[in-house]
Amino acid sequence: METMFVIMLFLHIVGALALGFYLILPIVFSKVTKLTPAAQEGTVSAVKTLNTYAQIGLVIQLLTGGYLMTKGEYSTAWMVIVVILFLAIGAFSGIMGKPLRQALEGIRSNKGIAEVAGKLRMFGTLLCVCVLLISFFMVYRVI
Repeated sequence: METMFVIMLFLHIVGALALGFYLILPIVFSKVTKLTPAAQEGTVSAVKTLNTYAQIGLVIQLLTGGYLMTKGEYSTAWMVIVVILFLAIGAFSGIMGKPLRQALEGIRSNKGIAEVAGKLRMFGTLLCVCVLLISFFMVYRVI
Protein backbone atom coordinates (compact mmCIF):
# COMPACT_ATOMS: atom_id res chain seq x y z
CA MET A 1 0.00 0.00 0.00
CA GLU A 2 1.18 3.49 -0.71
CA THR A 3 2.11 5.69 2.25
CA MET A 4 -0.46 8.42 1.56
CA PHE A 5 -3.27 5.86 1.47
CA VAL A 6 -2.19 4.39 4.82
CA ILE A 7 -2.01 7.86 6.41
CA MET A 8 -5.44 8.80 5.09
CA LEU A 9 -6.92 5.49 6.24
CA PHE A 10 -5.49 6.06 9.74
CA LEU A 11 -6.92 9.60 9.86
CA HIS A 12 -10.25 8.28 8.58
CA ILE A 13 -10.37 5.77 11.42
CA VAL A 14 -9.47 8.50 13.95
CA GLY A 15 -12.37 10.57 12.58
CA ALA A 16 -14.66 7.57 12.91
CA LEU A 17 -13.61 7.16 16.54
CA ALA A 18 -14.59 10.78 17.17
CA LEU A 19 -18.04 10.03 15.77
CA GLY A 20 -18.35 7.06 18.11
CA PHE A 21 -19.44 9.53 20.79
CA TYR A 22 -22.82 9.71 19.05
CA LEU A 23 -23.47 6.03 19.79
CA ILE A 24 -24.01 6.71 23.49
CA LEU A 25 -26.16 9.85 23.12
CA PRO A 26 -29.53 8.06 23.41
CA ILE A 27 -28.42 6.59 26.75
CA VAL A 28 -27.08 9.92 28.00
CA PHE A 29 -30.17 11.89 27.01
CA SER A 30 -32.54 9.28 28.44
CA LYS A 31 -30.93 9.70 31.88
CA VAL A 32 -30.13 13.42 31.94
CA THR A 33 -33.59 14.54 33.12
CA LYS A 34 -33.23 12.38 36.25
CA LEU A 35 -30.05 14.17 37.36
CA THR A 36 -29.69 17.11 39.71
CA PRO A 37 -29.49 20.53 38.02
CA ALA A 38 -25.72 20.72 38.64
CA ALA A 39 -25.21 17.26 37.12
CA GLN A 40 -27.49 18.18 34.21
CA GLU A 41 -25.42 21.27 33.51
CA GLY A 42 -22.19 19.27 33.58
CA THR A 43 -23.61 16.55 31.36
CA VAL A 44 -25.11 18.92 28.79
CA SER A 45 -21.93 21.02 28.79
CA ALA A 46 -19.82 17.91 28.21
CA VAL A 47 -22.13 16.76 25.39
CA LYS A 48 -21.91 20.22 23.81
CA THR A 49 -18.10 20.11 23.90
CA LEU A 50 -17.95 16.53 22.62
CA ASN A 51 -20.39 17.44 19.84
CA THR A 52 -17.94 20.11 18.70
CA TYR A 53 -15.08 17.60 18.69
CA ALA A 54 -17.22 15.07 16.82
CA GLN A 55 -17.99 17.70 14.19
CA ILE A 56 -14.25 18.21 13.75
CA GLY A 57 -14.01 14.44 13.34
CA LEU A 58 -16.72 14.71 10.69
CA VAL A 59 -14.61 17.20 8.74
CA ILE A 60 -11.70 14.75 8.96
CA GLN A 61 -14.08 12.07 7.64
CA LEU A 62 -15.06 14.30 4.71
CA LEU A 63 -11.49 15.04 3.67
CA THR A 64 -10.03 11.58 4.14
CA GLY A 65 -13.13 9.79 2.85
CA GLY A 66 -13.06 11.83 -0.34
CA TYR A 67 -9.46 10.84 -0.89
CA LEU A 68 -10.08 7.17 -0.11
CA MET A 69 -13.07 7.05 -2.48
CA THR A 70 -10.79 8.10 -5.35
CA LYS A 71 -8.51 5.13 -4.63
CA GLY A 72 -11.11 2.38 -4.66
CA GLU A 73 -13.90 1.02 -6.77
CA TYR A 74 -17.26 1.71 -5.18
CA SER A 75 -20.73 1.40 -6.61
CA THR A 76 -22.70 4.55 -7.23
CA ALA A 77 -25.46 3.35 -4.88
CA TRP A 78 -22.93 2.85 -2.07
CA MET A 79 -21.45 6.31 -2.59
CA VAL A 80 -24.90 7.94 -2.61
CA ILE A 81 -25.96 6.16 0.58
CA VAL A 82 -22.72 7.05 2.38
CA VAL A 83 -22.88 10.70 1.32
CA ILE A 84 -26.53 10.98 2.41
CA LEU A 85 -25.71 9.44 5.80
CA PHE A 86 -22.67 11.72 6.13
CA LEU A 87 -24.80 14.79 5.38
CA ALA A 88 -27.47 13.60 7.82
CA ILE A 89 -24.88 13.24 10.59
CA GLY A 90 -23.57 16.72 9.86
CA ALA A 91 -27.06 18.19 9.78
CA PHE A 92 -28.31 16.49 12.94
CA SER A 93 -25.17 17.34 14.92
CA GLY A 94 -25.35 20.95 13.77
CA ILE A 95 -29.06 21.29 14.51
CA MET A 96 -28.55 19.72 17.94
CA GLY A 97 -26.32 22.65 18.89
CA LYS A 98 -29.26 25.00 19.49
CA PRO A 99 -31.18 22.68 21.86
CA LEU A 100 -27.91 22.07 23.73
CA ARG A 101 -27.46 25.83 24.20
CA GLN A 102 -31.13 26.18 25.20
CA ALA A 103 -30.76 23.36 27.72
CA LEU A 104 -27.74 25.05 29.30
CA GLU A 105 -29.60 28.37 29.46
CA GLY A 106 -32.63 26.65 30.99
CA ILE A 107 -30.54 24.91 33.63
CA ARG A 108 -28.66 28.10 34.52
CA SER A 109 -31.92 30.07 34.84
CA ASN A 110 -33.52 27.31 36.97
CA LYS A 111 -36.13 26.49 34.30
CA GLY A 112 -34.78 23.00 33.62
CA ILE A 113 -34.47 21.21 30.31
CA ALA A 114 -37.98 19.82 29.98
CA GLU A 115 -38.83 21.84 26.87
CA VAL A 116 -35.76 20.69 24.90
CA ALA A 117 -35.27 17.21 26.38
CA GLY A 118 -37.41 15.62 23.66
CA LYS A 119 -35.42 17.31 20.90
CA LEU A 120 -32.15 16.18 22.46
CA ARG A 121 -33.38 12.58 22.72
CA MET A 122 -34.60 12.68 19.12
CA PHE A 123 -31.35 14.08 17.71
CA GLY A 124 -29.29 11.72 19.89
CA THR A 125 -31.24 8.76 18.54
CA LEU A 126 -31.04 9.95 14.93
CA LEU A 127 -27.29 10.47 15.23
CA CYS A 128 -26.81 7.06 16.80
CA VAL A 129 -28.76 5.35 14.02
CA CYS A 130 -26.94 7.26 11.26
CA VAL A 131 -23.49 6.48 12.72
CA LEU A 132 -24.42 2.81 13.05
CA LEU A 133 -25.68 2.72 9.47
CA ILE A 134 -22.68 4.48 7.97
CA SER A 135 -20.37 2.19 9.99
CA PHE A 136 -22.22 -0.83 8.62
CA PHE A 137 -21.82 0.40 5.05
CA MET A 138 -18.12 1.16 5.63
CA VAL A 139 -17.42 -2.35 6.90
CA TYR A 140 -19.79 -4.29 4.62
CA ARG A 141 -19.95 -2.85 1.12
CA VAL A 142 -23.12 -4.80 0.33
CA ILE A 143 -24.27 -2.48 -2.40
